[in-house]
Amino acid sequence: MTASPLTSELLGFAPDERLLIVNIDDVGFCLTANQGAIATLEHGTASSCTVMMPAAWSIHACALLRGRPGIPRGVHLTTISEHEMFRWRPLSSPDKIPSLVDGEGFLPLETEKSRLLARAEVKEVEIEWRAQIEMALSRGLKPVQLDSHCNVHDAREDIFDMTVRLAREYGLALRVHQRSFIEKLKKLGLPAIDHPDVDSYDIPTRGKSERYRRMLRELPPGISEWAVHCARGTGELRTINPRWRVRAADYRFFNSEECRELVRSEGIRLVTYELLQPFWRA
Repeated sequence: MTASPLTSELLGFAPDERLLIVNIDDVGFCLTANQGAIATLEHGTASSCTVMMPAAWSIHACALLRGRPGIPRGVHLTTISEHEMFRWRPLSSPDKIPSLVDGEGFLPLETEKSRLLARAEVKEVEIEWRAQIEMALSRGLKPVQLDSHCNVHDAREDIFDMTVRLAREYGLALRVHQRSFIEKLKKLGLPAIDHPDVDSYDIPTRGKSERYRRMLRELPPGISEWAVHCARGTGELRTINPRWRVRAADYRFFNSEECRELVRSEGIRLVTYELLQPFWRA
């Protein structure tokens, strides 16, 4: 089967041009995450960020972003609350979305993801995700994109199809995690990134900076996306998140002069989903 043309070429870029979206996920998760995201975005080595609307610090995140209208942002659709010491509940009433909550009314832990995907009713996922998009709009977030926490939105085909409908309804571009769904969108005439996105939680913390250096040097032509999680290793983060070193390692690399210089010297163009959003609006 012949692969679809690169989205970057369809947008008018040269065949060998390398475009990279560096999106900071999980904004709104905690104060440290919010501060780390803004610092990295202002350092110039990240493109955009996405906010978890049910999380405790989302109000603060929206306020920070309203004061920085030049930062592209989106909604990090959330159906998982993975930190045992810092849980969050859905925006919708639990009696409207019983397949998405645990016995205490919280969104389930990440260790329950497979069970969640087995029982989740797609209509209930749509109710909750629509509420999150509407909350983002009501708080003046002005999103340009949608993605999801723990990639739930393309872990099941019916949930993916529903998310595509939501994205088109609201005129927001959509991240895609799986190659098959990238090709599916392109066949529908909807632009997508050219390569499956990279999640920084999948990259070992040991030697992470060197891994990022190699990934930048080897970045393929077309549009790539990295989902990163930049936050300093504060007491708050260490208390909440046993895997806090993942976020701290991201923060160190993406706030370094080395990262900024390597992007420049490699001729990599940092871009955002604003490139793709007009087609989703149409």
